[in-house]
Amino acid sequence: MSSGGAPRVYYESSRSSSKPSLSGCCRCLFFLVVLIAVLVVAFVLLVVLFVKPKKPQIDLDQVKVQIVAPTTAALSSDVAAAAASEGIAITMSFNVTNDNKVGITFAGSRFVVLYKEIPLGQGFVREFSMPAHTVSRVYTAVFVSPAILQQTDVQSLLQDATKDRVELKVLGDPGAKLVILGLSSPKVQVAVDCSIEISPTKLAVISHQCSFDGVGV
Repeated sequence: MSSGGAPRVYYESSRSSSKPSLSGCCRCLFFLVVLIAVLVVAFVLLVVLFVKPKKPQIDLDQVKVQIVAPTTAALSSDVAAAAASEGIAITMSFNVTNDNKVGITFAGSRFVVLYKEIPLGQGFVREFSMPAHTVSRVYTAVFVSPAILQQTDVQSLLQDATKDRVELKVLGDPGAKLVILGLSSPKVQVAVDCSIEISPTKLAVISHQCSFDGVGV
């Protein structure tokens, strides 16, 4: 039947040829995953061993306090009452120092101002980048609305104001990443915790003290 019969169609050969191609794709995918894992480990070792990352230094440079009001006629008689009925604007500037051998990028972050553990308001800092061995100054402003002041412990605030000394806390957690050859390292956490004492009558900062806690990659 081989000479005069119909041509035979072999399906087994097509099935057997598809198996090697599928196994080849699995091998390629496996080697690709292994290669990516090796590159990630090599990058982390490069950062830790050669770059020796340091946490960025963040120092509170200046703090300004002002009462935002339509008129300032009542400020001289009772500053605390005027602040509670109108609003307070707190402007802060920070000096950020990058002592690393590579650049660093800060993600957008926020700073929260508290009075006796009660949030009064928050300020935002946009994303920015710093080259190696540079110092940058960043600003943030916090507006404390009259509604927030009226919801807080006004009596305690007024008592502190009569002593001409009100203590506020500023908390923040700006995230930073080292940039090496266009690649970003894991996030470096830098916790900011500042205590600020202000004089309501002078609208001035009496003292401020900050602590910073960073964790390297």
